[in-house]
Amino acid sequence: MIEEGSWRERITVIWGDITGIQVDAIVNAANETLLGGGGVDGAIHRCAGPGLLEECRKLHGCATGKAVITSAYRLPARFIIHTVGPVWHGGSRDEDALLASCYHKTLELAKTHGVRTLAFPAISTGAYGFPRRRAAGIAVRVVKEFLERDETIEKVIFVCHDGENCAIYQELLGVGQ
Repeated sequence: MIEEGSWRERITVIWGDITGIQVDAIVNAANETLLGGGGVDGAIHRCAGPGLLEECRKLHGCATGKAVITSAYRLPARFIIHTVGPVWHGGSRDEDALLASCYHKTLELAKTHGVRTLAFPAISTGAYGFPRRRAAGIAVRVVKEFLERDETIEKVIFVCHDGENCAIYQELLGVGQ
């Protein structure tokens, strides 16, 4: 049985570069083609090298709210879990549910592949325009609920690319204040 509140010890927030995090799997905020792009997606593809692009081509894309897994190639992880977050349209196109699905599908895929440590970026908050606080709230809620009922993942790291996002996650988790 999982101890109440034990999820707190299993979540960390850091300000940094997700491509340098040593974990079993890093999460890529991918686009539907899986062929690289800007932001986190582009950085992951550049750092992982050409093998990642070759493997992603064989997957023929990924739908919004879903997740797929690949090798991590030159990154300091075993796997990359690619998930496609929703583009923000003001909240009228089921964006909250699609973003929650990204986190849920990623966690389930991680569990299936024996991932014990996992690093997430702030999915959909860059070019896709999802409001940061709203996205962080969804991320924290879904991860907390998963960790409360499942012990397979030992550590989840929210890797923030800037101080504002880091502060939002810290506030929502009640840490670092």
